[in-house]
Amino acid sequence: MPEIKPEEHGKLLSVGEIAQRSGVAVSALHFYERKGLISSIRNSGNQRRYKREVLRRVAIIKVAQRVGIPLTDIAEAFATLPSGRTPSAADWERLSRIWHDDLNNRIRTLSCLRDHLTECIGCGCLSIASCPLRNHLDRLSDSGPGAHFPPPG
Repeated sequence: MPEIKPEEHGKLLSVGEIAQRSGVAVSALHFYERKGLISSIRNSGNQRRYKREVLRRVAIIKVAQRVGIPLTDIAEAFATLPSGRTPSAADWERLSRIWHDDLNNRIRTLSCLRDHLTECIGCGCLSIASCPLRNHLDRLSDSGPGAHFPPPG
């Protein structure tokens, strides 16, 4: 990790300050750092210090997670952001467009599951051959043995 420049000392936040301001546990911040979603630098006492831009990144992570975006997808999206500056509103707009189609597919899948759930509970069979939730029209027969979740649509 890079060293802290003297002119940056007053601009950096501790992990506790980031946790307090973002509402995210310190352990989660360490986890995000291990996954490469955020980064810190070390002071002379080897303590983590974060640039203020990390607050925006953490906010994006939390919003994305809340709508079901996996951390791997968040990491891929973050790789497209310029380093060294706070993600902007334009950056967020671009990231949200990337996730838009995936979210629409998830919504369609969940709506289908919701709409057919009472039928499934009503029969209780969960038949691989006929259950519309598990394998509508036996679409997964060519996928090989084992459990498979049908794609949306």
